[in-house]
Amino acid sequence: MNSIYALKPEAVAISRAAFKEAILDDISDLFAESYDLDRVAVRDGLQEREKLGSTGFGRGVAIPHARVMGIHRPVVAMLKLDKPVDFEAADGLPVDLVVGLLSPENCGAAHLHALAAVSRLVRDERMHEALIDAPDGEALFALLTNVTDRDAA
Repeated sequence: MNSIYALKPEAVAISRAAFKEAILDDISDLFAESYDLDRVAVRDGLQEREKLGSTGFGRGVAIPHARVMGIHRPVVAMLKLDKPVDFEAADGLPVDLVVGLLSPENCGAAHLHALAAVSRLVRDERMHEALIDAPDGEALFALLTNVTDRDAA
């Protein structure tokens, strides 16, 4: 995806979550399993950030994010929802892509740079459509990891 943050193949999945809290549960599980993190700490961090205002980015995308202990660089997880879900996004549209971002607790600028990189990725219309059309986690991961190769061509 990007050298600013790490992405593992097992951190990309399809979710059947039908409401915002279930999405946050699913992405917390994905982070915990993929990056060997404390699920409760991840969930608490994402919930605390969500209390400040929805991380519904717009155009069908949410970017829940938090800072947590146990990592040394920003890490990403992605869920493609099988049905759009209300995420209280500013534009009022339900989300079907959720890109989670976790950063180390004391990582000031790196968190913001990683958040900006994720934002740029999902704002790209062709990439957004390709992610929506991807049939499974493997295809999503392939799209995300080929971004650099595509941009270099």
